Amino acid sequence: MDLNEFDRYIKSVLDMDSTAGIDLSINGIQVERKNRTIKKVAFAVDACMEVFEQAEQKGADLVFVHHGIFWGKPVPVTGGMYRRISYLVEKDIALYAAHLPLDIHPELGNNAGLALASGLKNLVPFGVYKGITIGVRGEFDVPQSIESIIDSLGLTSGECLGVLPFGKKQIITAGVIAGGGTREVEQALSEGLDLYITGDVAHEVYHLCLEGGINMISCGHYNTETFGPRLMMKKVQRDTSLECFFINAPTGL
Repeated sequence: MDLNEFDRYIKSVLDMDSTAGIDLSINGIQVERKNRTIKKVAFAVDACMEVFEQAEQKGADLVFVHHGIFWGKPVPVTGGMYRRISYLVEKDIALYAAHLPLDIHPELGNNAGLALASGLKNLVPFGVYKGITIGVRGEFDVPQSIESIIDSLGLTSGECLGVLPFGKKQIITAGVIAGGGTREVEQALSEGLDLYITGDVAHEVYHLCLEGGINMISCGHYNTETFGPRLMMKKVQRDTSLECFFINAPTGL
């Protein structure tokens, strides 16, 4: 597959236009390659040397990430930026990024994947960010404890950045925004949800949750944003002849 053909394919799957005015990420091809042919694609969360080196070792022609290296403003190509770009160019590896478009996709997105993994059903849009709805909310078939939900996500309480068990012991409804959606717990409160699931944690929401009587699970930014890349990888495998693999490079955050 040609690099431009890959770009067109991804843009036919992910809606890049709907987030163009609010997403700082430069979505799409961030670094091209001299050899335009793409045969093997590595999927990962972050564009970093750890990922690039593993991609090169496994023969990837392109790295598809959620967090790219360009975020809407000019930066000097020095230090870490120089090392990343020069490595990609020297190894002839292309870099492709999809940030908010991958978060919000109703089937392949981080939010949808996180919600389904938790066991939520009947998903509907939830959580407004800069004028667009980015998350989902849903309900469990039977009431769940906060511990059982964490277990469904393949985590332990110790692996989560924070667990605030300040709401109902038997949880039916929950809102989900992966990654850095900490402050959006206020929207979960306003909608009367039993639980809010996100990635990051922030000191200022502790008393907000305590006084509002809502449960909150901060699973870790990285942990909540592996779903989209993995789901996108499976989609590419189904639709194309490209060889694909996922690189797990957790940050603990």
